[in-house]
Amino acid sequence: MDPALLRPGRFDRQVTVSYPDMKGREEILKVHARNKPLAPDVKLKNVAKTTAGFTGADLENLLNEAALLAARQDLKAITMELIDEAAIKVVVGPEKKSRKMSDKEKRLTAYHEGGHAIATYYLEGQDPVHQVSIIPRGRAGGFTMSLPSEDKSYRSKNEMLDDIVVLMGGRVAEALVLGDISTGASNDIQRATDIARNMITRYGMSEKLGPITFGDENDEVFLGMQYSHVRNYSEEIAAEIDKEVNRIISEQYARTEQILKEHMDSLELVANALLEREKLEGEEFKILLETGALPPEEDEQEEAQATAETAAEQPAAPETPAAPEQVPTSDSQAPAAPEQAQTPDSENPAAPTEE
Repeated sequence: MDPALLRPGRFDRQVTVSYPDMKGREEILKVHARNKPLAPDVKLKNVAKTTAGFTGADLENLLNEAALLAARQDLKAITMELIDEAAIKVVVGPEKKSRKMSDKEKRLTAYHEGGHAIATYYLEGQDPVHQVSIIPRGRAGGFTMSLPSEDKSYRSKNEMLDDIVVLMGGRVAEALVLGDISTGASNDIQRATDIARNMITRYGMSEKLGPITFGDENDEVFLGMQYSHVRNYSEEIAAEIDKEVNRIISEQYARTEQILKEHMDSLELVANALLEREKLEGEEFKILLETGALPPEEDEQEEAQATAETAAEQPAAPETPAAPEQVPTSDSQAPAAPEQAQTPDSENPAAPTEE
């Protein structure tokens, strides 16, 4: 708003509307799900748990997208699987399966996203991996998505440093495995740099510069635009800030290198699995790293189950009756029978068969 509107006597009272918590998200979902048929496996409380950070508009869009997906598949109800797919669509964008990627680009993307996923998996403070994909979505050639397991109001310094490590995972994986780097990490580098700079200039997390805020954030004008950023520090301090940003990024880059070098076999597993299936769900990713093998896909499981059921329904083959045992008679009762010529197997049911 224009600062003139906030002068005394005009709009004195300001109401801050923050992101809804889990209970708020559940209530919002109930409102937008009133006229939508939900499958029995859909629990809005579970959906609210996995949508931390969503606004009311995001939640409305989530259910609308899920309803559209159900209609396209001629389903009578919205399933949990469709809601998961809709959540990814809201956050990342729609899949672009029509976009063709060369084998070289697929391999680069697989190692890039594998680097993000491995760094996330081996950092204790990170949220679990929800999905890894090399199918283009929106403007991204692939993505690694982690869903928060709980609402968080604050971020610690170590958590922010770990975020930078995860963001550097793609670039480091490219350099280690392919011996080259690409433009695919541009957004990752920008986000990592913003985190490092905010740690220093906004949150006072630099040991060298101390708990000081640098720069004026209260420079908003009409429609939220900013004409310029007010800098209330000297050129020497600006140079120190740049050095601190460079130091933080370099240190976390080195941490990322160490993690990926120690778990290079895991990176290879994930990259090869992505090249094979193009998409890994969170549970598949976890099983792959724990066992070293991918679980069978749903089609393979259904085929194996159908084969087992067919085999169970088939009647068992009749057993060949054994020849009746002959009771030997004593010499006093009957004379010994003369030797008989051997008969072919077809005439003697008790004769052994040759393999």
